Amino acid sequence: MNQTPRVLNRLLLGLLGVSLMSLGAAAVLLAVPAVGRWWRSAAVGLGQSINGLLDRTTLAGQRDSWLWIVAALLMLLIVALMVAWVAAQGRGRSGTLAQEDKLGESSDEVAGQVTINGSVAEQALKAALQERGDLVNAAVTTYQFAGEPALKIKVFPRSGISPHEVATEVTDLVEALDLLVGRQTPVLISISAGARTRFTRAERVR
Repeated sequence: MNQTPRVLNRLLLGLLGVSLMSLGAAAVLLAVPAVGRWWRSAAVGLGQSINGLLDRTTLAGQRDSWLWIVAALLMLLIVALMVAWVAAQGRGRSGTLAQEDKLGESSDEVAGQVTINGSVAEQALKAALQERGDLVNAAVTTYQFAGEPALKIKVFPRSGISPHEVATEVTDLVEALDLLVGRQTPVLISISAGARTRFTRAERVR
């Protein structure tokens, strides 16, 4: 339901995994005597090439190469991209469950806006769910889904509890909330197994 870039995350994890596997394979190959001798000779030539490149790119009147400036800028760019990637995780959270603009249709009515905070539904549902003895834990979160506010309810039932009964009773609570709010809110009900429950996971969308 949230807007976490899962495809990008999988791509980055895949690239990281391939890179680590390549480094591991290279480390194993270096243990082979022939490969080790080749690497030592190649490293000497590579070091000389790098030193020559640094000498050819020296700044006027300076002893240092401008390539170090480029490297520093690239590092800053990588840091900025990493910060943007971290900020992109878990997006989609919303603080508003319902919002309606009221227009003054007569002189006695005042125009305004009615807003119901998402924490109202979250706290009400969580309090009702935590009173149940057949649940180990419950979490309620408000998200923005397809431009509309929606709720994600995640419950952890105890071992041996029927997921169908839990989903039905949670749905009844949501319907009572809809009557209270005056509108139907999309809801994702997630029934999950925790370390203490060891329960088969099921999900239900209402």
